[in-house]
Amino acid sequence: MDALTSIGTLLGGSWASGVNLYMTVAGLGIAQRMHWIDLPGNMDVLSSPLIILAAAAMYVVEFVADKVPFFDSLWDTAHTFIRPAGGIALGFMATAGMGPEAQIPIALLTGAVSLDSHLTKSASRAAINTTTPPGTNAVASVAEDASVFGVLYLIIKHPVITAILVILFIIFSIWFLRKMFRFVKKVLGFIFKGA
Repeated sequence: MDALTSIGTLLGGSWASGVNLYMTVAGLGIAQRMHWIDLPGNMDVLSSPLIILAAAAMYVVEFVADKVPFFDSLWDTAHTFIRPAGGIALGFMATAGMGPEAQIPIALLTGAVSLDSHLTKSASRAAINTTTPPGTNAVASVAEDASVFGVLYLIIKHPVITAILVILFIIFSIWFLRKMFRFVKKVLGFIFKGA
């Protein structure tokens, strides 16, 4: 696997794991098992039937949990540590054999990308839960799963395009998260003034 393909796989996989870790792990494992992709480093362990089965089972749990208003935000809160840790693990496994001087910074980078996509997802879901009619969160959840599926497809077919899209998303998310922070600060200020 050449360097550009590996970068696309790592950035795309870490972004997708921040949105839905279980779907990402199962999807990458299935893609490796079906020989659609050659995962870098030790990531080929994801193609183990036990790992695919466990990730698929957790995906089903998350699929249901993610459709329940406000419970989805609790689920996201619990996954604030799990999803970025998954991104870190993907980066660490992908760079096996490169030594700790490469593994640690790359794992931190992939963890940061996962955290960024997770925070963007969590902030948008919290906004949806508090400002839109019931049922909108289920639509958002399906859209998120579709975006993860799309990124997995791009990782397999067009990893360089995946890397470019993830970089553009990170730029957008910085702007979005700053807007959300200001919004929350404004709402909290209004609440505490009225109390």
